[in-house]
Amino acid sequence: MKINEENFIDQMKKGNEKALDYVIDNYAWILKSVLKKHLFHLMDFYEECMNDCLLAIWENINYYNPEKSSFKNWIGGIAKYKSIDYVRKYLKEMEKENIEDINIPVEDDCLKEILITEIREETEKILRNLSQKDQVIFRELYFEDKNMDEISKDTGISKPVLYNRISRGKKKIRNEINIQGGYENEKF
Repeated sequence: MKINEENFIDQMKKGNEKALDYVIDNYAWILKSVLKKHLFHLMDFYEECMNDCLLAIWENINYYNPEKSSFKNWIGGIAKYKSIDYVRKYLKEMEKENIEDINIPVEDDCLKEILITEIREETEKILRNLSQKDQVIFRELYFEDKNMDEISKDTGISKPVLYNRISRGKKKIRNEINIQGGYENEKF
């Protein structure tokens, strides 16, 4: 069977590897553009991230819904969030290194600041989908590493209500990411 624009998604869902070849031939430019935008300082991660994007497309094709977004937007969202994961991975590796044991060039320090700023902006953009109260809860839980008892005490909200707000907030974020071209299998 010849793979074309009309049948490549169905063929991928059936496990036809030639459909993935079609995606690479016809849509890799989208992945490359997004990855270069987000990983322009970290080109060492580029090839590995590209492979992860292709694997995510292959493994998650059943989550693609043409009614919510175009295929181009969907794979663009995958590339965006995979590249952000690689930036986080790089920052985490930098934090583990002992500053006294290594000599960090000025460019790496600047790069770290740029990457931290990018992640902060992306996080703020995602959190803007939530109410002010939910933003406070998410920040305390995920960025300040507070436990539910501390958050309950700080906000005056009972733990069961907090769990409900977090669950609804995660669902809202997932839906927003999917509408903007992300993919439903993204974990928060």
